[in-house]
Amino acid sequence: MKTLQNQKHIEDVLNKYKEHEDVLLKAIDFIHQKHKNQLRKSGEPYVNHPIAVANILASIDMDHYSILAGLLHDVVEDTDATIDEIQKEFGEQVAILVDGLTKIDKYTFSSKEQAKAENYRKMLFAMSRDVRVIVIKLADRLHNMRTLEYLPRRKQLEIANETIGIYAPIAHRLGVWSIKKELEDLYLKYTHPEEYEKIKSFVQSVSAQSELYLKKYFIPKLIEAIN
Repeated sequence: MKTLQNQKHIEDVLNKYKEHEDVLLKAIDFIHQKHKNQLRKSGEPYVNHPIAVANILASIDMDHYSILAGLLHDVVEDTDATIDEIQKEFGEQVAILVDGLTKIDKYTFSSKEQAKAENYRKMLFAMSRDVRVIVIKLADRLHNMRTLEYLPRRKQLEIANETIGIYAPIAHRLGVWSIKKELEDLYLKYTHPEEYEKIKSFVQSVSAQSELYLKKYFIPKLIEAIN
């Protein structure tokens, strides 16, 4: 299932950025080599994560440099790849984006006061020479939230609370509504699972009833009026 989903993510990205297919395939091959034998907590190949991040970025119409940086965002931190290597293989723009992401991930706070959510949000904007770095970071966090089920409960709550305090407000500020909404939904799923399931069931029920009503009453009348 994961392999099929991963392949679909690749196909979706390549279909959307056909004019950049060669360099995207080069990046996909690059991360397969660099992340070889690395696994996620779920047991799936680590490479599935950057491919999913690239797919999220493609879904919100980011430029192809962002897609490349999404694919490559973990190679400097987690493998023997260097920024110089990234620049040589994929160009300066991509190297700058990957470098920005690497610096954010390596940043540590000197005190609990400094680590407060508002300070962290300010730090993200201050450190980022390019706002695309922050958007890629949002996509990274979204995929991590989508796969939170594989982590211990304590870690789930820690990441979920960090997400609602830091990343969802940033997505709101940048106007990336689809990511903001899903981050908030996933936060609720892991922090208040019973309430989440009730809301989910209600929404599904209302949607099903609305669809039935439209098919039974509205659409036939609309077709009749048109004809």
